[in-house]
Amino acid sequence: MPCLTRRTLIEATAGIAVAALAPRIVLAQTAPPPAGPFRQDPLPYAPNALEPSIDARTMEIHYGKHHAAYVANLNAVAKDNPQIAQMPVEQVLAKLGELPDAIRTNVRNNLGGHANHSMFWQVMGPPGHRPEAEVAAAIERDLGGLEKFQADFDAAGLRVFGSGWVFVTVSRDGKLAIETRPNQDSPLMDGKRALFGNDVWEHAYYLQYQNRRADYLKAWWNVVNWPKVAERYAAAKAGALGI
Repeated sequence: MPCLTRRTLIEATAGIAVAALAPRIVLAQTAPPPAGPFRQDPLPYAPNALEPSIDARTMEIHYGKHHAAYVANLNAVAKDNPQIAQMPVEQVLAKLGELPDAIRTNVRNNLGGHANHSMFWQVMGPPGHRPEAEVAAAIERDLGGLEKFQADFDAAGLRVFGSGWVFVTVSRDGKLAIETRPNQDSPLMDGKRALFGNDVWEHAYYLQYQNRRADYLKAWWNVVNWPKVAERYAAAKAGALGI
């Protein structure tokens, strides 16, 4: 057995201290291969990229547990009902009434959650942008300018009782509107398109903000990915925006 000298003990202790002080490195998350036709796209950034507005642990749980559960549930349904994966997600959600009664609620909840979250991860990113060009003009024209729009959007998010979402919908001619939905419902269910939206389920913010939904809504604007929103706006006007 090697002799543990005073010098080696000091060096070992110093090494532990340095490791403890080193910054935590959080890598971008990639979902495991799905056991079925539905899958999660990888996060387009590391889970800690949205800090301090949204903490890494919330992102890890939100993406890796909550969203992953919706996808797993969908793949379980698809084993005996493959038709739910044979059309684009937005078309299935727009035709929920045509699904068998036995799976309709399950698909509504889980496919709605999958669609909403797939959009949600894409319209966020590291801070540093503001709306520009056509999106900025549409906000001014349809929603009263950025300051009024953000206040109205946050107020709508606060009014959602329990769990749900607040969205900005976009029409084919580029007109914007603020709408809310309960649970994992989506504007896609009414044949509309969501330009972007914010998740106001408690799992989206409770670790960091506890019951302070207003603080979460305000902080969320720091991480809106406006260049991605601009891409979605152009796609909506071209009739090519999916979820």
